[in-house]
Amino acid sequence: MKNFADLLTGRIAELNNPTVMGLDPRLEYIPSEITTRWNNDLAGDPELASAMAIYEFNQTLIDSVCDIIPAIKPQFAYYEMYGPTAVETLRKTIKYAQSKGMIVIADAKRNDIGTTATAYAESIIGKTSLCDGNDKVMYGAESVTVNGYLGIDGIKPFLDVCERDGRGIFCLVHTSNPSASDLQDLKLEDGRAVYELMADKVNEWGKGLIGESGFSSVGAVAGATWPEQAVEIRKRMPENLILVPGYGAQGAGPDAAVASFTKDGKGSIVNASRSLMCAWKKRDDLKPTDFGKATRDEAIDMMTKLNDALKNRKYV
Repeated sequence: MKNFADLLTGRIAELNNPTVMGLDPRLEYIPSEITTRWNNDLAGDPELASAMAIYEFNQTLIDSVCDIIPAIKPQFAYYEMYGPTAVETLRKTIKYAQSKGMIVIADAKRNDIGTTATAYAESIIGKTSLCDGNDKVMYGAESVTVNGYLGIDGIKPFLDVCERDGRGIFCLVHTSNPSASDLQDLKLEDGRAVYELMADKVNEWGKGLIGESGFSSVGAVAGATWPEQAVEIRKRMPENLILVPGYGAQGAGPDAAVASFTKDGKGSIVNASRSLMCAWKKRDDLKPTDFGKATRDEAIDMMTKLNDALKNRKYV
């Protein structure tokens, strides 16, 4: 069974592209031709029509980049917002991406302890025992984002599933939002910042899950909007994967996005959501229904810029 870190780093190397496409759908991101058609076809059931429009949108986006982007990162909240039918769309999207060779990072940011944490871990990256005595994979993602600020009680159940099933997790260390520093940069009595303590914890938690690639399947989330902190996080976590949000629509450029990569340009993967999903809105030369081409063009541009930034590192 392949270690998650080996799976992800191998796919990144194969495609020479350290990016992940976030799939955080809102109806306003979808061309009206699609939403109107589904609304007309399923008149009287707008919830199902919305879910079907989202799934068609996701399928086209996946088809447009599956040969150049290693992974997708669906954010659970955007599907839960549209109700149970859209949650099923989330499961279908995960399976569809995997059928196209893409790895799935479930962006769920789960946070709890004990048996509840176990339930979260099994539902998203593990399997569930049903009344017939058989185990069933529910979401089936290869990895999931988690909030480790409850301590090891909330992380150990995920580690157990990672070890058993070859899965991975990304723990929040320094997030990309503007107010992140209000708490995460606070200094502790020993001189470390809160995020530095968390980086040290993630490094410790991941020691038993290091693969042949030299990276652990226990990774961190470190936002591209805080490049100086990302450099420090990498120093404290030389063997951990790092998921990098904040590129594109959140304001971070390629130089900041590669700050957490190792000196040889490995170990991190940069997420873009709105800048890829909504690329068609900036293209006057394309019809809205050609949104897949707009996303592919944007993905190629992102890949090129990140690889160029890795060759000319500004944050080391």
